[in-house]
Amino acid sequence: MSNKIKTASVLAFERKLDPSDALLFSGNWDERDAADGWQPVTVHEKSVRGTISNRLKAKDQDPAKLDAKIENPNPQTVDVATLPADADTLKVQFTLRVLGNVGEPSACNDRAYRDRLVETVQGYVQANGFAELARRYALNLANGRFLWRNRIGAEQAEVRVAQLKDGKPAAAWVFDALSISLRDMDAPSAHAEAVSALADVIASGLSGRAHVLLQVTAFVRIGAGQEVFPSQELILKHGRGDKSKTLYHVGGTAAIHSQKIGNAIRSIDTWYPGAEENGPIAVEPYGSVTTQGKAWRQPKAKMDFYTLFDGWVVDGKVPPLEQQHFVIATLIRGGVFGKADG
Repeated sequence: MSNKIKTASVLAFERKLDPSDALLFSGNWDERDAADGWQPVTVHEKSVRGTISNRLKAKDQDPAKLDAKIENPNPQTVDVATLPADADTLKVQFTLRVLGNVGEPSACNDRAYRDRLVETVQGYVQANGFAELARRYALNLANGRFLWRNRIGAEQAEVRVAQLKDGKPAAAWVFDALSISLRDMDAPSAHAEAVSALADVIASGLSGRAHVLLQVTAFVRIGAGQEVFPSQELILKHGRGDKSKTLYHVGGTAAIHSQKIGNAIRSIDTWYPGAEENGPIAVEPYGSVTTQGKAWRQPKAKMDFYTLFDGWVVDGKVPPLEQQHFVIATLIRGGVFGKADG
């Protein structure tokens, strides 16, 4: 590290785990082996009369005012998605591409910085490979974390992962998702051997040794006619008569956003302060968890991506191994990381 360099002002990385949207279908648990003909889950509207349940201001807590509010109807139109009355199982299916050239920027305006960056990442790969990161990604496929709310309260959940070559399965693994912990990524599991084999395939994709395309299919037994949960659309502009909840669908088939699938797969960060109590979070530069309104990796604590990354690449300060894992996982996540002026 004899020549002093500066962080490039233009620096971007493409994501290396590239999931598709996940489509939702319905059928019966005992017919999982013939699931190709299962019917799509559709989204439909429902109008309901709601009640006042929000927290009231002190001036509105007068009994007469509250009674008057409750007498007024609160009609709402919402999207819902449910299994048919004769189907007890949800099928969720998506594909996942695993790309190589980790650490190679898609855009960088400083040749010296680029060379140092690539050298640093190659040093990590030569020393550690992608075994630990790939194992954690594989666990999040096996445990069905990508099902989100659809996994909660399920009677049974099975995940099938197939490696596709020429459009046909070349290898396949089956996991009992509910038997694999969502919180402890080091917990022993009866599926350890299958997780290891899947991790080897993911690692080969990240290292660029092989083209890796996975098809992931999950079956969740939740009960006939029960509600299921596609992604909810973010509607930026509201007008009178708009629905209060709009669900995502692809060509009429209820679906989960690819971004939400990706967030679940990269929920492998257990190296931040507070991880023992809080559990894994998605790899983000500041450890941001919007549902908690908290950034777990604060710059003041020098645990954020930029402090660790710049110290490693620019200043030659090698972080502890677990933080090296975090930095490389952030590069796999992708993003724009150039240094702003000022």
